[in-house]
Amino acid sequence: MPLSRTLRRRWGIAAPRLTVRTHVAWYWRALIITAGLSIALAAAMWMYDAGRRFAGFDASALESERAQLRQRVADLEDEARRLRAGAASSESRLQIEKAATAQLARQLKTAETEIVRLREDLAFFDHLEIHSAGDEKVAISRFKVESDVLPGEYRYRVLVTQGGRKEREFNGRLQFVVNMQLRGSDSTLVIPGEQQQDNTAYRINFRRFLRAEGSFKIDPGAKVRSVQVRILEQGADQPRVTQSYTML
Repeated sequence: MPLSRTLRRRWGIAAPRLTVRTHVAWYWRALIITAGLSIALAAAMWMYDAGRRFAGFDASALESERAQLRQRVADLEDEARRLRAGAASSESRLQIEKAATAQLARQLKTAETEIVRLREDLAFFDHLEIHSAGDEKVAISRFKVESDVLPGEYRYRVLVTQGGRKEREFNGRLQFVVNMQLRGSDSTLVIPGEQQQDNTAYRINFRRFLRAEGSFKIDPGAKVRSVQVRILEQGADQPRVTQSYTML
């Protein structure tokens, strides 16, 4: 090939086009790409918010509505706490009123029982005044036995009188005979027993009348059928008078 033709192909009009490129570092490229993506993302978010506002959706209005709802919830919770506190206070007052009512009922029952006893005592004294003359007879005017609070514990009340105008002092003691059923068989218990004859709780001393009250204990598993009270004069083995009370 001639030299001239070779030169024309390399440097002439028909020669290949030479491209000159500027070298850019990779971190500059990454920065440019990141900046472009950030701008595109910001534009997309702006367009999204603009579209929502255009459609009638306002984020600031929504946040305001949320704040109002939160405040309303807080107000309702405060109101609920106040109502619960008021209900607790009302319940406490109600419990106090119930306790006071129950106490008043117990006091009323006690007063009614005392009124009945006083009426009985008044009738007894009227009877005693009318029949004060006669021999010096010891009598049991009233006798009653009731179950007490604790199992096997019983409380008694007895009214003893002595007739006659002569002021003679009576010295003696009380004795109780308890008829009961214990462990399927009938049983009798004398109170006080032989070892408790000197028990001062059962000693009596009076001129015209004596109101005696007290309690005694038996086996909690026993079922009392009747109780007999005996009035024994000092130094005597046989009772001057007896009276029985049948348990219901």
